[in-house]
Amino acid sequence: MAEKEYSANLITLVDDEGKTHEFELLDAIETDDGRYVALLPYIDDPEAEEESEYYILQVVENNGEEELTEIEDDELLDNLAEIFEERFTELYEDE
Repeated sequence: MAEKEYSANLITLVDDEGKTHEFELLDAIETDDGRYVALLPYIDDPEAEEESEYYILQVVENNGEEELTEIEDDELLDNLAEIFEERFTELYEDE
């Protein structure tokens, strides 16, 4: 049986100080409130991998370009986290 090859879908973000950070795109959803992504900080060395939290960001369009912004509404963030957790269970239960 052939082994499955895994290729992370990586996104590079630049913070306010100009520093770049790589994230793995875990999932994306669209709701009545907008489009959202779940991102996990990317660690290149699997041996150094630690438990880390994922981030949920909103996709907004600004001057024709997509940007990711923080979600300030705690209730919305909690609801999105529940949706993503359910989807992660479905997506990754076979692994």
